[in-house]
Amino acid sequence: MQTTVVDLRYRMKDILKALSRRERIQILYHGRVKGEIIPIGEHASGPIKDHPFFGMYRNESRSVEEEMNDLRKGRYSGL
Repeated sequence: MQTTVVDLRYRMKDILKALSRRERIQILYHGRVKGEIIPIGEHASGPIKDHPFFGMYRNESRSVEEEMNDLRKGRYSGL
């Protein structure tokens, strides 16, 4: 389903019915897609383990505590 920003305000009942039918709703602004509302329980991506960011620091030698202490330093402590 496609809807405009104005329809979000005035036709919310129809949009909620479409979500209950498990439809994705594309939001249009000046005729171009600006976003999408997806029904709850439907994920836009796969499992978290498949995300490229997951485990990117697994080969780091520093512990989490050391990394956090480094991030919490003052602005001028490295000078």
